[in-house]
Amino acid sequence: MPSSQSRNYLNTCLRSIFITLALLLGACSSSPTQQNNGNQAIVNQGEDAASETLFAQNIHDLLAQVAQSQEIPLPTLESGFLDTKTVPSIRKLVLPPSSSLKKNWVAYRKRFIEPIRLKAGKVFWEQNRAFLSQTEQATGAPAEVIVAIIGIETIYGRQTGNFRVKDVLSTLAFSYPDTPNKVGREQLFKDQLKELILMCWSDAGGTLPARNSAQGLKSNRFSNCLNQNSSYAGAIGLPQFMPSSIRSFAVDGDGDDRIDLRLSPKDAIASVANFMKKHGWEPGMPMYFPVQESAIGEAKALADGDPQLKYSIEELIGKGILKSDQGDLQAGGVAPQSKAFIVDLPYSDSEGNDQVRYVVGLNNFLTIVQYNRSYFYAQSVAEFAEALGYKNQSAVPVSNPNKDGSAETSSAKTKKTQNKKKLKKS
Repeated sequence: MPSSQSRNYLNTCLRSIFITLALLLGACSSSPTQQNNGNQAIVNQGEDAASETLFAQNIHDLLAQVAQSQEIPLPTLESGFLDTKTVPSIRKLVLPPSSSLKKNWVAYRKRFIEPIRLKAGKVFWEQNRAFLSQTEQATGAPAEVIVAIIGIETIYGRQTGNFRVKDVLSTLAFSYPDTPNKVGREQLFKDQLKELILMCWSDAGGTLPARNSAQGLKSNRFSNCLNQNSSYAGAIGLPQFMPSSIRSFAVDGDGDDRIDLRLSPKDAIASVANFMKKHGWEPGMPMYFPVQESAIGEAKALADGDPQLKYSIEELIGKGILKSDQGDLQAGGVAPQSKAFIVDLPYSDSEGNDQVRYVVGLNNFLTIVQYNRSYFYAQSVAEFAEALGYKNQSAVPVSNPNKDGSAETSSAKTKKTQNKKKLKKS
């Protein structure tokens, strides 16, 4: 066992090597970028040497924090991050869109609900039909919605990103572009970088530095996990989970005792379903209702952009936003006391005029918003699922209160009415 003094000396040496390497990378940043292979499409462009030195120091400090709090050997962590680079193109990709660009629901929808994705979705469903059915029965998450999410995210694994995830998260954690929310966004990505380290460490089996071939193999798994491809925001695999979501919601669907969202469709399917279940998906209930054309003004007044369940179905019926028929919603049979919110989907018509489509978002719509905080995204998932055959209506009988306060289902009410008619005839 080395002494404390020896360990400190070793850490100091490793730290010096780490920073020196960063200086060398910065000094070489003006040289032509080499072509990378498809599995590691990294933009090898640093900033000036001082920035790269600070970047390396920041990574070292974060690794030291993780090493101390999680009791992971610091040299092992530093070894995994020795070749980490800033990726300038990522800093551009995360910038918010120009304020002059108008949100356009119609254009957004066309990008995702289109023949190529729909055809690929039907193929994916057919290839995984049995497991999708099994997952739907176990979690209540409809197969069509699961397939829609994976299709919109990556076209079933065709578009999972071309950046190394450790480079993405390190760049955004320590070199985020100058925006009003820079501090908050950097903290978010620092947290995701820590989650990535813990995810990869767990995936590698929590090994100590390699001392034999078996441990060396696990050490390679740790490095491979850090180097896997992601989107420009650090999302991974077919369903594009961030590291924190992988650790919290991803599950082993294929039973091989590992979670692989990149290569295992079953792991991806099971993980999406688990996310939906954990975020409150209500089996057998619809996602949204159309707003009555005669009540567009009323819907507009309630559309505040805040995705929170706040208005009762009964209240929306009273305002004419939803249509009712003898107490039950024609559009899906949701109980009057259920909560909802107004979703606004702005677009430009064929003549360039500003228009807005309104729908009533229900609890299941909110579940999808938590997957991706965008009304456009959630509505696209809903309509993609409908294109695959999803019935956006209630499969759960509505409960109507009796005079004594007990519940009575609509089906029971119907039978009672039929029995009364039979008694009158007799």
